[in-house]
Amino acid sequence: MYRLKATKEFWAGDVIFSEASIAAVVFDSLAERICHSCFRRQEKLQRCGQCKFAHYCDRTCQRAGWAEHKLECSAIKAYGKVPNENIRVVARIMWRLDKEGSTVSDMQLTTLDELEDHIADMPEDDLKELKVDIHNFLDYWPHNSKQHTIDDISHIFGVINCNGFSVSDQRGLQAVGVGLFPNLCLVNHDCWPNCTVILNHGNQSAVNTMFHSQRRIELRALGKIAEGEELTVAYVDFLNLSEERQRLLKTQYFFDCTCEDCKNRIKDDMKIGGREEDGVKPSEEQVKEATDYCFQMLEKMEKARLNGDYHEVVKICRECIEKTEPVLADTHIYLLRMWSTMSEVQAYLQYFDDAADYARKMVEGYMKLYHPNNAALGMAAMRAGVTHWQAGQIEVAHGMICKAYAILMVTHGPTHPITKDLDAMRIQTEMELRMFKQNEYVYHSMREAALKNKPMTMMHEPKSVEEGIKNLFHRRK
Repeated sequence: MYRLKATKEFWAGDVIFSEASIAAVVFDSLAERICHSCFRRQEKLQRCGQCKFAHYCDRTCQRAGWAEHKLECSAIKAYGKVPNENIRVVARIMWRLDKEGSTVSDMQLTTLDELEDHIADMPEDDLKELKVDIHNFLDYWPHNSKQHTIDDISHIFGVINCNGFSVSDQRGLQAVGVGLFPNLCLVNHDCWPNCTVILNHGNQSAVNTMFHSQRRIELRALGKIAEGEELTVAYVDFLNLSEERQRLLKTQYFFDCTCEDCKNRIKDDMKIGGREEDGVKPSEEQVKEATDYCFQMLEKMEKARLNGDYHEVVKICRECIEKTEPVLADTHIYLLRMWSTMSEVQAYLQYFDDAADYARKMVEGYMKLYHPNNAALGMAAMRAGVTHWQAGQIEVAHGMICKAYAILMVTHGPTHPITKDLDAMRIQTEMELRMFKQNEYVYHSMREAALKNKPMTMMHEPKSVEEGIKNLFHRRK
């Protein structure tokens, strides 16, 4: 097992290394809505005139993506259809390796041959899928490209399966594709890590592609790291119970987690415990009953949500919250999910006061559970800040946005689009807060007028913002 160690001391927000992908592709389901070169979400995309599959923002992006798309373009035309995202990313990797050899940059610490594929550990169903993918890959792979052995091909599929990394859209809010970053594969997991990974899209706006900077991942320090200390990231979300994290790590990444948090079940009692009021706790029986009820309601709520029936979602959440809030701790993970959903959907339905209350409870719960510089906490604080702003609660809004900004400066860095958005919001709320303190009446009447002209929109659609962070490490379900 590799262990990447710090060669010098690092501080919160330091970029330890950045790395461009060997190859990356857009998910099948988003192929027409995301640019295949810069991975931005755009309303109107232009498609490649040859294969009719790849979509781009404009000619600039098409030119920038041509080196990667060229061989794929003629292969799709010859094959007569588009293979799935796994086959496409494996093909792009193999074309690149054929052209440039096993080390594509001076900074690469490992070759793909050295990475684990875990094919021997795969369950029967996954192996069947792998065989189908390999069969389809062989049909798709052009005769005039260099031919490879089945073992070599299946190795790359295996590497993608357990080491593929989710590529997010420009704002970092949604996973839109999958890529392979070899150095990142060497960073081991810890449930309470000292680093985080963020995708930085670089700059692709210059008309001359020579001035584009590469799409890359950045490994960033979450706090002080001593020289010689191992660098770690979290492959799964800490909000899961220890047992669930261990199960996910075993099934998705084929190892048993032995970190302190798992061994000592740290914070599990908070995540699934009862509410203590004046030294009085509910019985284990009551907590179990409320937890089970919450779990059932979450399943019902998820169904209503998938059907787009948001009023039903609110009804289910409200019923569940009223029944379980008096019994469960304010850090109970099911209650946090209910509050999170409630704040999103109520904001979407424009009941901002309600949405703000739930968002605040969610952030307060997260603050007790997560690392102070956790990206999911930063995103939740940002959402809560916007929701409080929408509710006209400027003091809390400004405080939340400042909190989010401080976290995202560490996890995303100052040049990331979402940090820039937050900075603009921070400046705006600071100005509004000063105005509010001078004269509340004038502030509220100006605000009303401003809202009619231009409401501050931010992540209105009820879609989990955290999913982008929680599912950073791509896995085929």
